[in-house]
Amino acid sequence: MNHVMKYWLPVLLWAGMIFYSSSQPYEKQDMRPGIMERIDPEQVERWFSSVKFSYANYEISVQNMGAAGFLEFFVRKGAHLTVFFGLGILLFRAFSQYRLPVHLTFMYAFTLLVTYAALDEVHQGFTDGRTPLWQDALLDSVGGFLGIVVWLYVQKRKKSVASTK
Repeated sequence: MNHVMKYWLPVLLWAGMIFYSSSQPYEKQDMRPGIMERIDPEQVERWFSSVKFSYANYEISVQNMGAAGFLEFFVRKGAHLTVFFGLGILLFRAFSQYRLPVHLTFMYAFTLLVTYAALDEVHQGFTDGRTPLWQDALLDSVGGFLGIVVWLYVQKRKKSVASTK
């Protein structure tokens, strides 16, 4: 039971936080008014007017989204990466307790992470004002992958430092 609390409870709490966030209608998470209070839209236009690309068949540009919408896009996508970065670490850590070979631990953690990312997007399809996007599930998966890789790197460095003492 102690292992469940130590390794799997953080995973469940983190996944629950993601689920709760995905349950919120967009209107409750709209950051544009707060962004508008803190930025000068003319500066954003001046700095980023030449930035234009497509994401999920939608043009991402200051001209198309306004300054606040443009900045909010990057904050929201950064949140996707960051939140699933954390989930990747927690999943890898939880599976590591079973002392499997690293490649199997990675495979189990990453498979569960990608599955959760996809299900999270499906869940958003049932939430008012939210749109499920496979691109967001891919972004989540990249964030989780990076989390696992960073976790592995940090653990390897810790062992390397410990063995030199």
